[in-house]
Amino acid sequence: MTSTAITLDHKTHKDLVDERIIKFYFITALIFLTTSMLAGLLVAMQLIRHNPLNGIELFSPGRWRMLHTNAIAYGFLANGFLGCLHWAIPRLTLQPVANKKLSWFIYAAWQVVVGATAIGILGGEAQALEWGETPVWIDPLAQVGLLLVAINFMTPIARMKGPMYVSLWYFLAAFVWTFLTYAMGNFVPEYLVCGTSAGAVGGLFIHDLVGLFVTPLGWGLMYYFVPILLKRPIWSHGLSLVGFWGLAFFYPLQGIHHFMYTPIPMFLQYGAVVSTIAVELVVTTVIINFMGSIWGNSRVVKTNLPIRWFYTGMIYYFLTCLQCSFQVTLTFQKIIHFSDWVVGHAHMVMFGVFSMWIMGIMTYLFPRLLGRDWASRSLCEWHYWLSTLGLFVMAADLILLGLFQGWSWAALEPWDASVEFSYGFWVLRVVAGLAMFGGLLAFLANIWMTFRAAVVAAPEKSNALVPT
Repeated sequence: MTSTAITLDHKTHKDLVDERIIKFYFITALIFLTTSMLAGLLVAMQLIRHNPLNGIELFSPGRWRMLHTNAIAYGFLANGFLGCLHWAIPRLTLQPVANKKLSWFIYAAWQVVVGATAIGILGGEAQALEWGETPVWIDPLAQVGLLLVAINFMTPIARMKGPMYVSLWYFLAAFVWTFLTYAMGNFVPEYLVCGTSAGAVGGLFIHDLVGLFVTPLGWGLMYYFVPILLKRPIWSHGLSLVGFWGLAFFYPLQGIHHFMYTPIPMFLQYGAVVSTIAVELVVTTVIINFMGSIWGNSRVVKTNLPIRWFYTGMIYYFLTCLQCSFQVTLTFQKIIHFSDWVVGHAHMVMFGVFSMWIMGIMTYLFPRLLGRDWASRSLCEWHYWLSTLGLFVMAADLILLGLFQGWSWAALEPWDASVEFSYGFWVLRVVAGLAMFGGLLAFLANIWMTFRAAVVAAPEKSNALVPT
């Protein structure tokens, strides 16, 4: 299946892939990413007592923190993945999406959903559920949108003939799981259950949004793009299925580890601990598979920038899950719960993994979508290094701070003491965030320069960012 996708002629590709909607999804995703990062910087400035908008309720940190997370999950990641799927699925199945007009309707409707969510949150209408803050009047629209997405992409998969490549296994699971996960988190705790039962469901939703929405889409895209860019098959198809079924079996059970030492029954908490540790073993098989794929050809990381993005994200994914295996234990939870360790962990997975994968895919596809090589190789490098090093500094800074905070609280020191020694760490977080934002600005400038060049010039020979 992968080799077929590589050798599609230009006419067949044009018949299958709507490049225009991919460009719209990517540009919209980057607009939401810019908004989210500005919101994050605003909240970070508040912590170091330099909030430029202090005293204005509309720009209060509580509201903009929710805007920061929702714009990443539903604005950047969702739009980015939808753009990638419009490229990958038609090429994998040799079938177009169910309906191109439906694709454009979904695009427009999803932007309305995300925009209305932002307005509702800033207007004080957020719901009291982490990652489920979308106002109650948005939830039915988002649920219908997810159903339409599933129909539009599952139809070409159902029409294809022959064996199904592992990427499509992940995509099919994601369409079903995301629909069910969103319903579980945005309707069940609000209307059907209460008390500790609602807490348990909320915990499942928080983690399943990562594990059953972005994870299968992200890994599915890696199984598609990595073999194409390496020009060799994935190391082990069997091992790829081990990773898929391990994800399907263990990941849905993890979410309750967000609520250790609560009135939720202990057998559920123990089950979450065991399944979280098991997922690290599953992730190890996936990492081994991709490292086996690049074995003997590691120099490609230097010359192929998308591959560098992909494998950097994989390393961060392994570290994230390894870190998670420690932090879910009851002993470790006593130290790091409610600390900035959790914030560093969240940034490592959402930016260090999935955002990096999308950035790598964009780095690969934008020259093809615009019909011209990148205007500046240097700006592409700046984008990668500022993003990677900025994220590394931020995650390390917050993870270390979380330990110091936990030890301070365990020693029953005054709360003010932990705030005071956190100040220097929070300043460093702002610096790291500015570096990451600088990387984004370099990417946006490069896209604009490339677009402007594409208007007046024909495509030229590859500049070796990626293989032709």
